[in-house]
Amino acid sequence: MQATNTTVDPAEVAKFEAMAAEWWDPNGKFKPLHMLNPCRLHYITTQIAAEFNRDLSADLPFQGLRILDIGCGGGLLSEPMARLGADVVGADAAGGNLPVARLHAEQSELTIDYRHTTAEDMAANGEQFDVVLNMEVVEHVADPLSYLTACQELLKPGGLHICSTINRNPKSFAVAIVGAEFVMRWLPKGTHEWSKFITPDELFALIEKSGLSPVDRKGFVFNPISWRWSISDRDLSVNYVTASIKS
Repeated sequence: MQATNTTVDPAEVAKFEAMAAEWWDPNGKFKPLHMLNPCRLHYITTQIAAEFNRDLSADLPFQGLRILDIGCGGGLLSEPMARLGADVVGADAAGGNLPVARLHAEQSELTIDYRHTTAEDMAANGEQFDVVLNMEVVEHVADPLSYLTACQELLKPGGLHICSTINRNPKSFAVAIVGAEFVMRWLPKGTHEWSKFITPDELFALIEKSGLSPVDRKGFVFNPISWRWSISDRDLSVNYVTASIKS
């Protein structure tokens, strides 16, 4: 199901549908996301807790919050949000991802509303959320500004938008494409297009044009010696994440 005016890129959707069965294999084609996920979750949960005054040590700290995981894939972020008590909608334009996501949620005894739809369709239908998680999606859409505007429309006033993507520079080409796709073979060749990567300043400008107010940005940095990801205040040279608020 897609809106007439959509930012979905069919070629990008096809790439991820081809890998759908491997979403929950930590050593499969989504190994990089499994490795990055603890770092992403730390940033996400910390930002949500700060914005909505929630105690992460409490049982179900996100109870009462409605969270959209746009481009949810197999549910690697949707499931932790549900475990923390949130009412979660996982949406993806790649319909092939959703049977995998639904089956895994059922096996995990979690209730998640997975939908084959787009941000534009949901915005047109008047959906509203406290939080929109927009992780590693914006570099795959046909029109980033229109897509981010739809994400803004999906937020309630005071809502939180968290968006991560990949910087565009020689280092990101070497690391995210040559390293991840050709050397380490963590991802199939062609998963990313370097020309679609977005610099932090470009993303902040797009976020502001969409009607949101950027409040934070951090880098996700991989250490090849410790083989772990960490959050950096300064190094946004490859993977990075932003937080913004709807006034």
